[in-house]
Amino acid sequence: MARRFDRDKDDVLSEQDLKQLRENLSRLSPQGVRDFYDRTHEECRLIYTRLPSPRKMQTLVQVWKQLWKWK
Repeated sequence: MARRFDRDKDDVLSEQDLKQLRENLSRLSPQGVRDFYDRTHEECRLIYTRLPSPRKMQTLVQVWKQLWKWK
């Protein structure tokens, strides 16, 4: 039976990391958050068979949430 690839646990943001990321994003200007979103979105693109890491996806979601708050 095939085994799933076991990614490192370090590749996921902890609750403390997420809290710190949210605080840092809230201190940025709206344009700064948009620029950060653009960079993060580019890093999360699906290219051939490369999937973005969970850490990058968590970061993208947090940036999106911050932009949504300011809507």
